[in-house]
Amino acid sequence: MDTFGKSLTLMQDNALLIKQLQAKDERALSKLYDNYSGALYSVILKMIKDEGIAQDLLQETFITIWDKSHQYSAEKGRFYTWAYRIAKNKVLNFIRKRDILIQKEDLSVYKIEEEPVTFDDEFLKLKGAINKLETHHQKAIELVYFKGLTHREAHKDMDVPLGTFKSYIQQALRQLKSIYGELLSVLFLIM
Repeated sequence: MDTFGKSLTLMQDNALLIKQLQAKDERALSKLYDNYSGALYSVILKMIKDEGIAQDLLQETFITIWDKSHQYSAEKGRFYTWAYRIAKNKVLNFIRKRDILIQKEDLSVYKIEEEPVTFDDEFLKLKGAINKLETHHQKAIELVYFKGLTHREAHKDMDVPLGTFKSYIQQALRQLKSIYGELLSVLFLIM
């Protein structure tokens, strides 16, 4: 069987598993966990940098996938992208709750005189800066950071070699980082 045939079979198997999951088949959840937990755990761990918390958030992610499986639609995107967004939201909610607890403790001891950064304004500035990039850099950033594709998926979408695609991302991030510095990492984390 050629590569295309294998990909087609995997997509069909995945579609069947998702239908079974939506019918509340625990075996389907187990198989999807086997297929996706490694990638999702890596994403969570990269964002949270604590193995124990990352494992808890991965478990919460799959509980949400189970509870909200009826909301998934293949027409709106790939299953991994949907699961990735659930995982990312779990991490962001965890960070927000943790930061609120820290902030409450800090407020009782210290008076904060700095004006907080408003990410809405910064996000708009970032979008404006992205629009100033060369077209292929804009598309690369959009595919990876806004649509949630992996580099392997995105380079195929752009019909360029993987190495070329990675250099597009690096060049674009370098240009954006020269404008935004450390704030760039935070903005991409919350998107």
